[in-house]
Amino acid sequence: MIFNKDTAEKTAELLLQINAIKLNPSNPFKWASGWNSPIYCDNRLTLSFPAIRNYIRDEFSKQIEEIYGKPDVIAGVATGAIGIGILVAEELGLPFVYVRPEAKKHGRQNKVEGFLQKGQNVVVIEDLISTGNSSLLAVEALKEAGANVKGMIAIFTYGFAVAEENFKKANVNLNTLSNYEHLLDLAVEKQYITETEQKTLQEWRKSPSTWSV
Repeated sequence: MIFNKDTAEKTAELLLQINAIKLNPSNPFKWASGWNSPIYCDNRLTLSFPAIRNYIRDEFSKQIEEIYGKPDVIAGVATGAIGIGILVAEELGLPFVYVRPEAKKHGRQNKVEGFLQKGQNVVVIEDLISTGNSSLLAVEALKEAGANVKGMIAIFTYGFAVAEENFKKANVNLNTLSNYEHLLDLAVEKQYITETEQKTLQEWRKSPSTWSV
């Protein structure tokens, strides 16, 4: 869900400006999953631009308080959301933990790193939502550790139907600063892509696993 239209448009523009999101319908990227994709997103780049990371930090902080109320703990999903998660926790004056994709093979074999008490209210920070599977595994790990997960907030989502279904099944609230629709509209308006390329990008999202040029 998009909470603020102006924020969605500005976030999309900032991500395009620094090439955190690249659009190339005629020469698609290959994802680790094997999918051909006309879009590539690396929101970790935002950390290298102080003004942009501060904007994202501030928007996350405002929306967390307005949507979920101030939680007890901020949790970042490793590794992409650790940096921005720490910034948000610092802004809100809250403790921070992060969630590994799998338990450590040694030591205490933690999935959740940091101090977390049972029953504490947690909001989860993500950088990007694709299918939602890895994000929801992090939520599950927090719940197993005794946390009360209020919801998740991410920088950007592709808006795949499978992700929406996954979050619905898991009964987890998801809000994002921006999304695919706002990105494509902004990209056409600012002439990053043509209207014909916009249609190609819209077709890709309908069936990303089978799409090809």
